Amino acid sequence: MMNENIQQEIQSLREQLNQHNHQYYVLNQPSISDYAYDQMMHTLIKLEKEHPEYMDTNSPSLRVGSDISNDFQQITHKYPMLSLGNTYNEGEIADFHQRVSKAIGGNIEYVCELKYDGTAIGLTYENGQLTHAVTRGDGEKGDDVTANVKTIKSIPLQLKGDYPAHFEIRGEIFIPNAEFQKINELRDIEGEAPFANARNAAAGSLKMKKSSDVARRGLDCYLYYMIGEQLPTTIHSHNLEKARTWGFKIPEHYKICHSLEEINEFIAHWNKERHQLPFEIDGIVIKVNDINLQNELGYTAKSPRWAISYKFQAEEACTQLLSVDYQVGRSGKITPVANLEPVQLAGTTVKRASLHNADIIQQLDLHESDMVYVEKGGEIIPKITGVDESARPPLSSKIHFITKCPECGTMLIRPEGEAAHFCPNDKTCPPQLKGKIEHFVSRKALNIDSFGEQVVDLLFEKGLVREVSDIYQLSYDQLNGLSRISSDDPQKKTFSFQEKSTQNLLNGIAKSKEVPFPNVLFGLGIKHVGATVAKTLTKKFHTIDRLANATLEELTEVDDIGPKVAQSVITYFANSENRAMITRLKDAGLQLQGEAQNENLGKFTGLSFVVSGTFTQFSRDELKNKIEQHGGKNLSGVSAKTSYLVAGEKTGPAKLAKAQKLGVKIISESDFIDLLEN
Repeated sequence: MMNENIQQEIQSLREQLNQHNHQYYVLNQPSISDYAYDQMMHTLIKLEKEHPEYMDTNSPSLRVGSDISNDFQQITHKYPMLSLGNTYNEGEIADFHQRVSKAIGGNIEYVCELKYDGTAIGLTYENGQLTHAVTRGDGEKGDDVTANVKTIKSIPLQLKGDYPAHFEIRGEIFIPNAEFQKINELRDIEGEAPFANARNAAAGSLKMKKSSDVARRGLDCYLYYMIGEQLPTTIHSHNLEKARTWGFKIPEHYKICHSLEEINEFIAHWNKERHQLPFEIDGIVIKVNDINLQNELGYTAKSPRWAISYKFQAEEACTQLLSVDYQVGRSGKITPVANLEPVQLAGTTVKRASLHNADIIQQLDLHESDMVYVEKGGEIIPKITGVDESARPPLSSKIHFITKCPECGTMLIRPEGEAAHFCPNDKTCPPQLKGKIEHFVSRKALNIDSFGEQVVDLLFEKGLVREVSDIYQLSYDQLNGLSRISSDDPQKKTFSFQEKSTQNLLNGIAKSKEVPFPNVLFGLGIKHVGATVAKTLTKKFHTIDRLANATLEELTEVDDIGPKVAQSVITYFANSENRAMITRLKDAGLQLQGEAQNENLGKFTGLSFVVSGTFTQFSRDELKNKIEQHGGKNLSGVSAKTSYLVAGEKTGPAKLAKAQKLGVKIISESDFIDLLEN
């Protein structure tokens, strides 16, 4: 029985770790802290060592988690890109030092570096030019994100000086704190959920489909390790300084250490000072400085023996819970938020923390006036992680999740399989109505200048705009002089329309009538229809009427449209009020149809293309746009369904080989131009 329990525990740990790997590396949505993950992994490794009879070749303890996306070509790393072993205390640093000393003896020189909280990247340079930028992936192969990386201005495309003919340099792509704050402010304006931390934002940015979108994210990069067969020296830190002269952004904050005492001093210094940096770090990396000694120490199956990562514990504070508010989102989702006695945490004053959903409140066993533990760590949005039950006031009442909407009083629902509760009253619930308007006027939708949150609040309060079609009925006389009075001070106006601001808003509204159909469809706020899905649907159905009358079968036949999206579209257009609103938008002159000839009449109709390599007359994005404009379809990888591989210089050898194997026709840039013009 005991062995059965151990086997079940091992299996349970594997399943949990596999799920967390998927959340972290594939979805970029970690659901537990790094510390909790590492403790779970340590437990699994210990149990597997004690019970080898239960070993499994697919155990997560034997592999590095994967972040590979199907949207990018995969490239095999010439040198495996392994992860570092993690530690959280000085004792384990001492153990690492002892292992290194025992293996190689003598005085050891270490390099202590900051551990940047971003996403790892490997950059390959040939003859001084950047040829490939590849994510860590599963350690053996990663995604080719070269086009996106080239938008990062701190990464040189052409080196200067006496660089080797061929080498790879590795580092971390991250988002500086100021840029991260701008991104989340913009996402909030556009009705999108803010990124929880800068690491998620960096990883998500690097995988965006359009490099032009990546360029707007303000990514940065520090490079911290060089690898190759013709390196300048055999000393790691010397190579970094040499790379700095070639044009690389090499970290300033590293230190050569010769003892455990010096290492621990460096860790203690940055554990205290990290919040003064303009970017996030989550620990310190300690490396043996001599590359010959690194090679002598070698590697385990998943990490180098010559380096280790010390991770800072997430910062935690204890403060009093004052109350719990419930926010209503555009979709009707109810989010509980704890109001706290202000407390200093990770360099900022924390007054509020998310409680996420009813299950979290129940798991915490939260009571009124509880003393709660708040954690921030790498997380920008604070969260409550526990309760000091010993400090609970006598007769304190248990906090129960609300049953009715705090804004409109409607009974809440919790759809099957959902963690969140929702207000189903999407017709009169004020936050939902205002949220839909804010989404409609946002940058990715109708992009109406001067139509911010304050304007939405004012127009909604005055009864001038209750749904999006009302925007196109606004007049100069209605707007000019309109103002909102402060609830705290009746003599003070929080916002007022003057002559210029009135005209600016009306000009923005008029200009929005030229916004293309995909943006308008996205702006309608149909559940599960994001900007990419909207573009896919408009390309297939061309008009709002054809989309509104599409069947479930017709919708699911479209690439990338699953049953959930299809059913959501059908439900939206089945509502008579939604159809009436769309009629009003038509009458106002909005673009509710696209170019039908793109797919039906284009010379590339029915053909699919893979574009790879570099070209002289067009960029890759320009070639892809030409293909779509003439009814063709772009594929990310070669398959039996591919009609043509458009091959430029430095086309991936794997794509060429696969095209030849499958009999896919390989054409040059000039061949493509001939197809286009003849």
